[in-house]
Amino acid sequence: MRSKLVVVTGAGGFIGGSLVASLRQRGYSQIRAVDLKPLDHWYQKFDDVENLSLDLNEKENCEIVAKGASDIYNLAANMGGMGFIESHKALCMLSVLINTHMLMAARKYNVERYFYSSSACIYNGHLQHTSDDGDRFKAPALKEADAYPALSEDGYGWEKLFSERMCRHYMEDFGLYVRVARFHNVYGPWGTWFGGREKAPAAICRKVIEAKLTGKHEIEIWGTGHQSRSFMYIDDCIKGIELIMDSGIIEPINLGSSEAVSINQLVDIVEEIAGTNLKRNYVLDAPKGVNGRNSDNTLIREYLSWEPSIPLRTGLERTYAWIHEQYQLRERGAAGVVREIDFVKQ
Repeated sequence: MRSKLVVVTGAGGFIGGSLVASLRQRGYSQIRAVDLKPLDHWYQKFDDVENLSLDLNEKENCEIVAKGASDIYNLAANMGGMGFIESHKALCMLSVLINTHMLMAARKYNVERYFYSSSACIYNGHLQHTSDDGDRFKAPALKEADAYPALSEDGYGWEKLFSERMCRHYMEDFGLYVRVARFHNVYGPWGTWFGGREKAPAAICRKVIEAKLTGKHEIEIWGTGHQSRSFMYIDDCIKGIELIMDSGIIEPINLGSSEAVSINQLVDIVEEIAGTNLKRNYVLDAPKGVNGRNSDNTLIREYLSWEPSIPLRTGLERTYAWIHEQYQLRERGAAGVVREIDFVKQ
């Protein structure tokens, strides 16, 4: 058993809940899990963990969380898919308070190690509006150096980039052990799958399931369907967090799959899994983000001799099966179904 106290913020969310589950499996006996959401709305909650529902925008709550901790994994932020972040820019930027106050608390209580979850949304947007080759927009493999000159995703991306700089300066000025990973589109079971904050893989799985079960046999796609992305399965994300936290990597580093597909190709795969073929209705004025984005994994391979490698098809099969089960539970109104809420700080 590992006796040191480990804190996970954003623990009521998808990635945070999966990280808590992994830490328990790795033998950590003292885990403090924290999230703004009420406990009965957490994706995963464990009775042998100290579960706290606190607003980490508030400095005093960050001090409560950090006191006595050895490691802090800061995953807390207001975020979601493009439909959410494009219409909640101010709310996304206010997450800067969470990381700032958590860093201050980590320094005050001499926390040994601090992990910050950044995002591929920090990258320069000009590099991601590429030409359409007739099937999909080319997905440039973004290197860590491509963050500057800065032109991040408005709102959410700028908050993440600023918070990366805060982490860097707390390391330089105060000697805090800090590790930063730039997540690229994480998906998998126990993730948001309806309600407005879901990302493309979960949204497409849900829409295909709805079309198949209702017999409508059509699907709505935001944009032309040519937009390209890479998607990282949750197990790769959790392993990457653990490896990066234990590494000597002091600069922000990509944590993502390098297997890029268009949204149309994503729909193709989910249709194959479901055994169906749907009419596609394209909503050209819907939020769709940048044209193309992929993860350049040169540095993570160099540092760790590892990179995310779970194939998209494999991850989507698992995700589709889980969402299908959740969808049916929700339709039946069964107890224990994961409930999605739009719980934001007013």
